[in-house]
Amino acid sequence: MAISVFDLFSIGIGPSSSHTVGPMRAARMFARRLKSEGALAQTTAVRAELFGSLGATGHGHGTPKAVLLGLEGHAPQSVDIVQADLDVERIRSTRRLRLLAADLGDSCDHEIDFDPDTQVVLHRRRSLPYHANGMTLCAYDAAGAPLLEKTYYSVGGGFVVARTPSARTGSSRTTPCCATPSAPAPNCCGWPARPACRSPR
Repeated sequence: MAISVFDLFSIGIGPSSSHTVGPMRAARMFARRLKSEGALAQTTAVRAELFGSLGATGHGHGTPKAVLLGLEGHAPQSVDIVQADLDVERIRSTRRLRLLAADLGDSCDHEIDFDPDTQVVLHRRRSLPYHANGMTLCAYDAAGAPLLEKTYYSVGGGFVVARTPSARTGSSRTTPCCATPSAPAPNCCGWPARPACRSPR
């Protein structure tokens, strides 16, 4: 993957590209993947788990806020920072999340129950194997069965990669998912849903 000098300067919500820009992009990619796989309409719950540095310092860096905004379809380079605070407050007060609403606009009518206090989990002493800034997102249907699970790593500068198992060897490989807003790779991300995926309830 070629990287230009312009990729080194990431525009997005702060205070940290690895703790806010990256997680927002990952959450948005997850919501967009739900739509592309035809699972958005079936989704009734979403759970996000933050590991390593994201889990240990996420509250101070605004990572849970970034995840909420990403799930609603906001992109870090274009999000309105004033409206973002209002949107997060709306989610927290109503405990309802509008999946991909910012991306779909008026055509979005998919709103789900969402309690940020229980469905964004910060693991302060647990890390994933590839990188310190790991996060796993899982979507569920009305019966509590997992529809989609993806694990992303925010590796700095707003870059996001996924750890993808190899079908031939059983080993896993690292795949770049998003270097810049103009160069997404929508079909390269994550793991298949696993029966062990934890219920959000």
